[in-house]
Amino acid sequence: MNTIRKITGGLYLIADPALGSEYVLPRIEAGIKGGVDIVQIWNHWHKGQDPEEFIHAVCSVAHVYDTPVIINQRWEWLLSFPLDGVHFDKIPADWNTIQGFVRRPFLKGITCGNELEYVQWAIDNQASYISFCAMFPSSSADACEIVDPETIRKVRRMTTMPIFVSGGITPQNTAQMVKLGVNGVAVISAIMKAKDPEGAAREFKLQL
Repeated sequence: MNTIRKITGGLYLIADPALGSEYVLPRIEAGIKGGVDIVQIWNHWHKGQDPEEFIHAVCSVAHVYDTPVIINQRWEWLLSFPLDGVHFDKIPADWNTIQGFVRRPFLKGITCGNELEYVQWAIDNQASYISFCAMFPSSSADACEIVDPETIRKVRRMTTMPIFVSGGITPQNTAQMVKLGVNGVAVISAIMKAKDPEGAAREFKLQL
């Protein structure tokens, strides 16, 4: 991969591989057809699962539509798979080492909260985007603190970097998030558990 796919905002889908390829892959493709702009593979695997097969399958589906695929946490898999980037949950202690090992351009993002340390790291290291968790209470984001909307406004004044928000995001509150200055929203169950993933993605895109 000599060129790097771009992230400017839009609809960011987080896929849970533990649900299995037969369940996840059709929903990823349907979501992309409906307007999903980025796919992240969550670092959550069931016992005995083959990450290699799953990652290749997701990349094969997404790259047909030129949709970037991000791996959660496991940066070393950038060396073995056609992944476009990595999303960190925390500031990596070995960032200089990571850049030395990965000898190609790659996307990089990080989850942020109300404290701006992670935001500053992203700015200093020219991250591709940042994502705030969680804007609203959510079962899939129960480990995140609730982010103050004023934090988003403050960060928007600090950087032009794409900002995503996650946690309890729905089509109904997406427009409210856009008014804060975000460039996109990140979702899991709103698409992965929808009866019509393509239609669900289209609803979000209408608000974005």
